Amino acid sequence: MQTRQNIIEIFSTFLQFDADRFSGWVTDAKLRRSMLGCMSQLPQPETSEKYWVLYWYKERQFQGESLARSPKMSDSLGTWHLAAYLQETGYWVAQKTAANFSSGQNTVADCFQIAIAQVDKVLKGFNPSQGFALKNYASAIFGNLIRENLRQRGEVDICTPWGLLRKISQKRLIEALQTAGLSSQAIASYVLAWNCFKAVYVPTQTVVSRKLPKPDTAAWNAISTLYNYNSQRQGAECHPETLEKWLLSCAKAARDYLYPTFNSLNTPREGQDSGEFLETLSGTESPSLLAEIISQEEEQSRNSQLAEINAVLVAAVAKLESQAQQLLQMYYTQQLNQQQIAQQLEIQQYTVSRRLSKARQSLLLALAQWSQNTLHISLTSDVLKDTSAVLEEWLKTHYSHLDTLTHREQPQ
Repeated sequence: MQTRQNIIEIFSTFLQFDADRFSGWVTDAKLRRSMLGCMSQLPQPETSEKYWVLYWYKERQFQGESLARSPKMSDSLGTWHLAAYLQETGYWVAQKTAANFSSGQNTVADCFQIAIAQVDKVLKGFNPSQGFALKNYASAIFGNLIRENLRQRGEVDICTPWGLLRKISQKRLIEALQTAGLSSQAIASYVLAWNCFKAVYVPTQTVVSRKLPKPDTAAWNAISTLYNYNSQRQGAECHPETLEKWLLSCAKAARDYLYPTFNSLNTPREGQDSGEFLETLSGTESPSLLAEIISQEEEQSRNSQLAEINAVLVAAVAKLESQAQQLLQMYYTQQLNQQQIAQQLEIQQYTVSRRLSKARQSLLLALAQWSQNTLHISLTSDVLKDTSAVLEEWLKTHYSHLDTLTHREQPQ
């Protein structure tokens, strides 16, 4: 896949597929103007991805808006800029997941759409003060969301409408009907019909739930009777045909809700043949927000995050056996290689290697568990790789600091 060349492209272009292959990047004019306008206000050019991620993340919080399943007039530019930024992350996760998922029937384009449709969920869970990069965080979340969606799709795709209505929860059904735009009165009627369907319709023949057939005439009459009794609407009885229509609408809304679509930024606005969703987005940020981000260097948040990581790892080191602590000190403080350590301790080199690896694994486990419990990040192979890199950097810094303190404390 061709990578984007500069900071303007990274925050203003969107991936385009040709069938199931990457075909290029499409520039959105409004996002490009937005980036150019913001960069022109800076006293010096800023080309750091990290800077602009924080900028648009703060803008999104400032606006207090979120990315909907289809864009609305209230969507903030910050959300769209970050959606553009995460295009490559979504693509690589989609490619890997599509290749590894057992069914083999899911295209990269399908998986990519599933991931990008959940950008808002990623941004809601992301916290830059925790010290993790947005791309790494999004990669883990995208992977989980795609796999969960494909598992659900595998079930729902082979469900009959009646099987789907038996499996879905009332909470999910109400959310689906709300997303479909139904009024509260209509939703109440549909949910009552659904509850009556579940209470009455129990097939006489044992079948797999997802293959549940359509109720017969007797069942529909019983559902109608129960509905009319519970609705307590005098003179306005609901016939079986109407209930069947309502329940089919429920099933369609549920399918659409389980498989949200991510409309292109260049899609014409509803009811119009021309014009794009982006034309309805809010304008660029106020200068006060720009000044705030320029002046704020994340120092306090970063220090707080590092202090937490340091406390976790210091405690984990203290729990290691004394020999493991000695090996770490010799390796990182004295900067001896494994052969030199083996000679000093009069043991085999492979024993040093094994014990060092075991010590690192213990520390990595402590850090990974902390990340999972505190940041709610699933421990994928990519996340563990990044966590391992953080651990190695910490070990070098920590033992270098201890060496400095030791030299200072020695008598002159």
